[in-house]
Amino acid sequence: MKATIWTRPFYYVIAFLFASISLYPIILMVLSSFKPSAEIFMNPLSWPEQFSLDTYRTLLERIPFMTYFYNSVFTSVVSVLLIVITTSLAAFYIARYTFWWNNLLFFFFLMGMMIPIKLGIVPLFLLMKDLGLTNSLWSLIFMYTAQGIPLSILILTGFFRTMPIELEEAARIDGASDLRILWNVLLPIMRPALATVIIINFIQAWNDFFFPLIFISDEMKKTIPVGMLSLFGEYSADWGSLFAGLTLSSLPMIVLFFIASKQFMEGMTAGAVK
Repeated sequence: MKATIWTRPFYYVIAFLFASISLYPIILMVLSSFKPSAEIFMNPLSWPEQFSLDTYRTLLERIPFMTYFYNSVFTSVVSVLLIVITTSLAAFYIARYTFWWNNLLFFFFLMGMMIPIKLGIVPLFLLMKDLGLTNSLWSLIFMYTAQGIPLSILILTGFFRTMPIELEEAARIDGASDLRILWNVLLPIMRPALATVIIINFIQAWNDFFFPLIFISDEMKKTIPVGMLSLFGEYSADWGSLFAGLTLSSLPMIVLFFIASKQFMEGMTAGAVK
């Protein structure tokens, strides 16, 4: 007991140091968003001499940032919804129904994690062109959905297999169908796993730069990572507006993580143990 009392301050100091290191880039980004570019170069690590929203006004005047923001929100939210719906059904089938092709089907999904999707960018681009989806946000949605399904199948299947089957048997005795069992019985219990899937795939879709650069050329269809490129000139960049855009673009991820952080931590811990 004495050892715990004496070592506890040491653990608090270590945790504080790691938290400070993790939060420092975010704090520096937010402070830099209130500085003009000249002040950023002269005093990059100091507090702003005067808190001003001029950089945010310049950002909204120079580029259609709110359009980029809407495009990013639309593609990320719709792709995450498609991933959650499809992988919940597929993982439930793989974990609860016994057929000779179950393991083969599960391995087929896991192959999506072994083979990088970017290796097939040329045939994927030709496919999107033949489908008439180039310069369409749906091309990004389909790519993010396909990219996120393998890992989501792995996470949800592992959680389904650890849940007691007696819950489903009791629901079937009451006359519930498989879809009702999945929706009313299992998914409410699987909130940690669902939160893990949602956060991982949302961040991946929100931060993606590669696929919007390949599939989108229309200025009004671009997402934030690609749209922010216009702030970089040939010889200079508007760093104040750039930090303002980064601050605004990071808000949805921060809000999402705070909302689902408890379930996310439980899901990551349980998945590691089980």
